[in-house]
Amino acid sequence: MACLLEAPLRISVLSEVTATSRHYVDRLFDPDPQKVLQGVIDMKNAVIGNNKQKANLIVLGAVPRLLYLLQQSSSSMELRTECAVVLGSLAMGTENNIKSLVDCHIIPALLQGLLSSDLIFIEACLRCLRTVFISPVTPVQLLYTDPTVIPHLMSLLSNSLRTQEYITQIFSHCCKTPEHQTILFNHGAIQNIAPLLISPSYKVRMQALKCFSVLAYENTQVSMTLVNVLVDGELLTQVFVKMMQRDQPIEMQLTAAKCLTYMCRASAIRTDDSCIVLKTLPCLVRMCSKEHLLEERVEGAETLAYLMEPDVELQRIASTTDHLVAMLADYFKYPSSVSAITDIKRLDHDLKHAHELRQAAFKLYASLGSNDEDIRKKITETENMMDRIVSGLSESSIKVRLAAVRCLHSLSRSVQQLRTSFHDHAVWKPLMKLLQNAPDEVLVMASSTLCNLLLEFSPSKEPILESGVIELLCSLTQSDSPALRVNGIWALMNMAFQADQKVKVEIVRCLGTEQLFRLLSDPDTNVLMKTLGLLRNLLSTRPHIDQIMSSHGKQIMQAVTLILEAEHSIEVKEQTLCILANIADGNTAKDLIMTNDDMLQKIKYYMGHSNVKLQLAATFCVSNLIWNEEDGSQERQDKLREMGFVDILHKLTQSSDPNLSDRAKTALQQYLA
Repeated sequence: MACLLEAPLRISVLSEVTATSRHYVDRLFDPDPQKVLQGVIDMKNAVIGNNKQKANLIVLGAVPRLLYLLQQSSSSMELRTECAVVLGSLAMGTENNIKSLVDCHIIPALLQGLLSSDLIFIEACLRCLRTVFISPVTPVQLLYTDPTVIPHLMSLLSNSLRTQEYITQIFSHCCKTPEHQTILFNHGAIQNIAPLLISPSYKVRMQALKCFSVLAYENTQVSMTLVNVLVDGELLTQVFVKMMQRDQPIEMQLTAAKCLTYMCRASAIRTDDSCIVLKTLPCLVRMCSKEHLLEERVEGAETLAYLMEPDVELQRIASTTDHLVAMLADYFKYPSSVSAITDIKRLDHDLKHAHELRQAAFKLYASLGSNDEDIRKKITETENMMDRIVSGLSESSIKVRLAAVRCLHSLSRSVQQLRTSFHDHAVWKPLMKLLQNAPDEVLVMASSTLCNLLLEFSPSKEPILESGVIELLCSLTQSDSPALRVNGIWALMNMAFQADQKVKVEIVRCLGTEQLFRLLSDPDTNVLMKTLGLLRNLLSTRPHIDQIMSSHGKQIMQAVTLILEAEHSIEVKEQTLCILANIADGNTAKDLIMTNDDMLQKIKYYMGHSNVKLQLAATFCVSNLIWNEEDGSQERQDKLREMGFVDILHKLTQSSDPNLSDRAKTALQQYLA
């Protein structure tokens, strides 16, 4: 019987709730302004901390009516203020509440309210705007739609501590792009917000600091300006340093460290400045230690990784500070074993942050090990480190996978690690799996790592070759992303270096001549250089040169001609002439040059070029063509003499560049032998 009673009970409870909610909404339409005011006040008290009541009132259409009353000039100031307070309370509910409020055009209505002269009303509007804008579902662009809004907010900053807190919080949440940074900068954000860093209110100081961190991030113009700002006679950088002192709240220490980190990365502060080496770096290392909250440890590690990413000296200092490398190993120990956690909330919290912790640790290891061999060794010798990276490559979280492969890439720059840890843990297997199906940013990092694993001294090269990697790499060369094309062709280039004939033939077959020549006319210079590198490696050792040139000679000579005639950098032309020199070293392949007078004229032209690198490569080519011990050398020597090559070689023996004069003398000796 109980089952039968349950349904009607639910319906009656629901209709009761809706009925009371309806009563609140109905009172907003009362003709007596006093009763409307009382209705809004009662509504305010009813919704505090009651998400269900908030949702009901929104569904019943309270928001448009509240906004109407808020905007009416006939409404009393008290009523308009109470409406703003209720709307702010509704915004404190769920994300769906925020969406409904934004859909009802709450933002333009509240921004309009800021034009009032009543401070209490302005503060209520700002508080509500702050709550709406800090939600991830609110489009921040809405703050910038009307160009008069930002200057007006700047002018309200001086009105009260509350306006300062809310406006700086709005700015720090709505500054998401370089365009936003520029708008705020151009409207005087720096000079208006800097004095707030010494406000008597902690909340104001904190929000002002957050503003500076989002303004300075990857922004040279802002960072260069901040360096020279004085706050009450003190340089801003010194104010930030004081905010990093251990007696300050952690949130403040971290945010001040971020400001200085961003200014340093934007080249406004030198990496060897004492405020970075002695203050910011130690502060961030401190944030990675066990006594801090998981969120703080994540933020500390990620900021530290960003700070030292381009600077080997900072990497060395960090690696010897507070046992950082060992300290980071602890980031992989969450969630703790379930038996040790009796508190379910704690477990939930640990689970939520476990991904972020691993991601942060991988990022920091990647940054630490990007240059120094000793640090890399230290990292790989940390407990179970290689196993952790390998399992990180197959995690469900894309961010963790990306950070793990970035860490692997950083370590793969070490010859020592490629020969030891990478081989012992068969790192190439999960890496290959990752390459099968991943988003572009993971693919770029994974294929970069693969390039290193395919270097000739890497023991992983053989098993990777046997796993059918050539097809995968050839498909990367067809990507729309220049970075993936570069990595695909780079890996093939490494693979072809001193490879046996079978591998080279397979590369040419799989890539196809059409694709090879498409890559030789790629608009990206890096792609072109690596393709030339691949061609140079394919055309090495005589039997290989002759075989490839017998089947693809015509197209290769055509591509070489096009590159030498076009507007290309010295590096590109040098690489192309080196390919020509390799062709000239073939037994039968050299005929393709000798029977091509146009090509011979080009070689002659580059022997007389103003750039020594090109002269050297062209002379090397001639040397290979006229080498004495080979069949037909006499005829080739005679032909080149007739074309004036010997005269040029005589001139080059007088070159001030010792390599070039030696190379020319060696070539001339072939005529004397």
